[in-house]
Amino acid sequence: MALMDKHKQIKRQRLDRICEGIRPPILNGPMHPRPLVALLDGRDCTVEMPILKDVATVAFCDAQSTQEIHEKVLNEAVAALLYHTITLSRDDLEKFKGLRVIVRIGSGFDNVDVKAAAELGIAVCNVPAASVEETADTSLCLILNLYRRVTWMHQALREGTRASSVEQIREVAGGAARIRGETLGIIGLGRVGQAVALRAKAFGFGVIFYDPYLPDGVERSLGLQRMATLQDLLIHSDCVSLHCSLNEHNHHLINDFTIKQMRQGAFLVNTSRGGLVDEKALAQALKEGRIRGAALDVHETEPFSFSTGPLKDAPNLICTPHTSWYSEQASVEAREEAAREVRRAITGRIPDSLKNCVNKEYLMAASQWPGMEAATVHPELNGAAYRFPPGLINVAAAGGLPGAAAGVESLVQGTLAHGIAPVSHPPHAPSPGQPTKAEADRDIPSDQ
Repeated sequence: MALMDKHKQIKRQRLDRICEGIRPPILNGPMHPRPLVALLDGRDCTVEMPILKDVATVAFCDAQSTQEIHEKVLNEAVAALLYHTITLSRDDLEKFKGLRVIVRIGSGFDNVDVKAAAELGIAVCNVPAASVEETADTSLCLILNLYRRVTWMHQALREGTRASSVEQIREVAGGAARIRGETLGIIGLGRVGQAVALRAKAFGFGVIFYDPYLPDGVERSLGLQRMATLQDLLIHSDCVSLHCSLNEHNHHLINDFTIKQMRQGAFLVNTSRGGLVDEKALAQALKEGRIRGAALDVHETEPFSFSTGPLKDAPNLICTPHTSWYSEQASVEAREEAAREVRRAITGRIPDSLKNCVNKEYLMAASQWPGMEAATVHPELNGAAYRFPPGLINVAAAGGLPGAAAGVESLVQGTLAHGIAPVSHPPHAPSPGQPTKAEADRDIPSDQ
């Protein structure tokens, strides 16, 4: 009997050594049987709760930085939802001990260090479709405003300017231009860029675009003209509209040098990301008349204020407070889709089950067990229901009311077996360049 036990022990040791190289390291720590999902920079979970309440505990942090996030969330949250008011750098990401997925409630994800997240085995997702129409409509609204000078005529009337005679009208409406025959140049022909192009054609614009990441033939399917270089687009455009994501390659894409390549007296519109435009260079160009007018919904520093920054004295400028993405419908749709993405992560496999994972390609390539059975590598989580200590953090209960500890405890009764599949994040994984060309460098419509 002792000899048999010794043989079993030796066999078990050999099996442990064999499995040692294929067990995925979980650098961010173990997950609780009932996952914690945290809304980092908001305090309203009423939309997300009905979608997640049977598979997760949902908490809100209402934080502007990770320094304001409770230690309980940093230690135990497996999924994070966020808007654009909080930034997650590598240092911020490393504070989370159990994080598996980040979902940006919106399209752009430049406030998350996607490269660092991939190296830590954290999937990053976005919601790219919810605000396409709103952003495109706002972009065209701003373009039309620049051409027809509606904002300035309204302001003139508010200030008491008379506009009855032809001469007075000419003075008030000076600079208004005919649209038909003008050339609109779109930088980044993604979802929003395409929607703007189709709308602009109906107003008589000739539309050209520059997007080095789109395959050949897209221009033919949409009836547009493609420019080979950014310089070509700037030279031939009467109005330039930005619809690309912000990344390390295109920061200050519109600067003093590129502005000088634009047509004298051209218009500029930006509803994408503020960092694409060097505001100091833009202000100088507006003062000198090299750019006839500009309309910005996004800015380098937000929230934007006219009283500070280089644009405070710039003429012929329309600014809106990063709201081009917003409508009641789009806001709800974005939150619902973000919650559904988290649900897919909890009930399925990461990154396989995710719909809009922007670093999926890298996470799949970094997998250390491509030939393993899924059940062997991704065990489902089972166990007792997880409860928060009362009063520790604000938790959205079933009715959507924060701070209701009793409501939270009622949610965890009858917990099902759910789990987020662990993702391998080896300590010395190679750094990805961009998540994917299609998602990172290409034009991804900015929303929030």
